Amino acid sequence: MKAAVAAMIAGDKSAFYRCGFLGFQDTLWDVQGRHYFKLCTIQGAVDFIFGAGQSIYERCTISVIAGALNGVPGFITAQARGDPNDPSGFVFKDCNVIGYGQAYLGRPWRDYARVIFYNSSLSDIIAPEGWIAWGSTGREYQLTFAEHDCHGLGSNTWKRVKWEKRVSLEMLSWLTSMTFIDNEGWITSQPFNMLA
Repeated sequence: MKAAVAAMIAGDKSAFYRCGFLGFQDTLWDVQGRHYFKLCTIQGAVDFIFGAGQSIYERCTISVIAGALNGVPGFITAQARGDPNDPSGFVFKDCNVIGYGQAYLGRPWRDYARVIFYNSSLSDIIAPEGWIAWGSTGREYQLTFAEHDCHGLGSNTWKRVKWEKRVSLEMLSWLTSMTFIDNEGWITSQPFNMLA
């Protein structure tokens, strides 16, 4: 199997409801802009949610197929926030991470990558360390890789990397609220009820 982008999202204010994004490597290229994914299924093995989007993935199923890597762990995310003032980041809220094989929650594509798993179910496929610094080794303090209120067999954080972030409750509240991607009301003004 080879890398092949199933979808590339580069527009601002894009919303996806009950969509499936299926691939192996580089499945969903969340390039840039503010995006909302709800009740979607995203499948892959290596960096299968990647890019510099400012996105909330809510109640999505993250389906890992890293078992196809013949014993090599996969990576769910490769976020590309390249500057500390860049508002981008991936927030996984109330998601369900399932699959087979073993995978890390993410690795940075750029030196200020930001990924949060919040109140999500993590199955036992998650590697105990959770994250890898990859090309940002030595600059881990710049990364914002965090988990909060997750549950399931893969949510035990006692073997996580020591540099996993502990974000403040204020920051967590902002990142997990719709204002992270929508302070103008573009989602609530949709002709169908995205928030139900």
